[in-house]
Amino acid sequence: MNMNSMINMIIRMITRKAINKGINMAASRGKPRDEMTKEERQQTRRAKQTAQKARKSARLARRLGKF
Repeated sequence: MNMNSMINMIIRMITRKAINKGINMAASRGKPRDEMTKEERQQTRRAKQTAQKARKSARLARRLGKF
């Protein structure tokens, strides 16, 4: 593996983690779990599940788009 592909791989990993953290932060509206009410925790959980489904469907669409 050459150095350029190694750097690209590391940058993609860091970017993916940052995007996922941002999505989770937006889902919880920046509040820590301790400060949330029960309803807010449920809403956060649903938002995270929806984001996960969106990521899966985007992956599926990319796979199907290749054909």
